[in-house]
Amino acid sequence: MKTIRKYGKPPFRIGLLHGGPGAAGELQPVAEHLSADFGILELLQTAQSVSGQIAELYNQLASSSALPVILVGYSWGAWLGFMFAAQYPDLVKKLILISAGAFESKFENDLMSIRLNRLNEQDRRTAEQLISVINVGNADNETLRLFGKLMTIADSYAYQPADGDVVEVDWTIYWSVWSEAARLRDTNKLINCADRIRCPVVAIHGDYDSHPIDGVDQPLSRRLKDFKLIRIEKCGHTPWRERFAKDSFFEILRSELDSEIK
Repeated sequence: MKTIRKYGKPPFRIGLLHGGPGAAGELQPVAEHLSADFGILELLQTAQSVSGQIAELYNQLASSSALPVILVGYSWGAWLGFMFAAQYPDLVKKLILISAGAFESKFENDLMSIRLNRLNEQDRRTAEQLISVINVGNADNETLRLFGKLMTIADSYAYQPADGDVVEVDWTIYWSVWSEAARLRDTNKLINCADRIRCPVVAIHGDYDSHPIDGVDQPLSRRLKDFKLIRIEKCGHTPWRERFAKDSFFEILRSELDSEIK
């Protein structure tokens, strides 16, 4: 799989980091939307460890970007960008976190119950069955795809699907990387990365996202010197697919990119 996709014209000063882990390609619509005005790299991660993905990202940026870059991380990609900016502070000009998961485990206690309560009875039963399979590590790509589809329903305010979206879901990457990432969060190694980040950090978060906004705002505002959070109304976990929020999302994102590039 080609792990670097280029959009627009060089220099490529913006790197997009997808979620999952293991959901390569989901930021293609964002890259295409921004490419009229910016040189964009969509960076697909294939390594099966957190350190491996950080190293992979370093090599991708070193070979293809105009450093320092603006990193735009979505969901898991927000954490990856956060850890990368801590390890390589001179390489990141600005960090934009979209729909990040909570940076401290104490904010995650109600996440799955919120999600399940938003589903109808049939979907909730299916999700519970999938969770039991996933939690013991006995799943596959199709299991993860079905679970992701149900969580998209739960995480969204007014989701608008698109036929052209092609996302490569990889269970092996998800299981190995997420297990490690959760431990980093639970032992505070994730949030402690804040002490080594020197660039401005902006979090963009929907007010209907199941992932708690306080789990992003409180830890980061407490630990980062240059941080702001932008809340979007009527918006779930995937802002560019939200009927009532996508225009606001792209307006905000473009403004944050413009402020650094122009």
